[in-house]
Amino acid sequence: MSQPLQSPVIAGGLVALGLALAGLLVGNGIARIKSGDAVVSVRGVAERNVTADLATWTIATQAAGSDLASVQAKADADAAAVRAFLKANGFAGDEVSNRGISVSQYMDSNSGRLNITIRQRLQVRTTRINDMVKAFANQAEIIRQGVALDSDGGGGLTYSFTKLNEVKPAMIAEATKSARAAAEQFAKDSETAVGGIRTATQGLFSIEARDGETGSGSDTPNQKVRVVTTIEFYLDE
Repeated sequence: MSQPLQSPVIAGGLVALGLALAGLLVGNGIARIKSGDAVVSVRGVAERNVTADLATWTIATQAAGSDLASVQAKADADAAAVRAFLKANGFAGDEVSNRGISVSQYMDSNSGRLNITIRQRLQVRTTRINDMVKAFANQAEIIRQGVALDSDGGGGLTYSFTKLNEVKPAMIAEATKSARAAAEQFAKDSETAVGGIRTATQGLFSIEARDGETGSGSDTPNQKVRVVTTIEFYLDE
């Protein structure tokens, strides 16, 4: 048995009702988007110039030859010369320590000669930064005494800032303030207002050379501490 045909009026009404419902759903969707949380993500930066409070200088030497006793005597003389140099520059006692010694030897197949090398390291750790700067600048005096400094033996001078925890709280507050200032400028341009913090991520603290200084932060006592925070603020209409 065939189904009765729907009235054009009823069909048209159903179509109109469907369009109205669709429009309502779309309208509600737009409303939900508009009433959703508006946020702005900004970064805040804080920088502070500091001076290193610890200097560590590792002085590596090497003595070479074909006779172990002679090479050992030269290594002992080198160590004595280094210690005398350090003492003349005001470093002695607990500030100076032995950091190891190594012996390597091999037979040169071309000359049939035994080659022996003794490497040793002395280390100076001090909080007297200015004295260390002067001593390091005068290290050529050690070389003039016939001491072969070993640049490949782990030698070198590093400067450290050990009071990072003392400046962290103030720098985090400064970075947060910087981020809010950026958010307020954004809000002003978009005719909104800055609300509370939604999320906040603290970046790592880094220690770098100050502007105008060369090398990394550990190469100079004149250092700069830097931190970057990323913060999302709510925006209120």
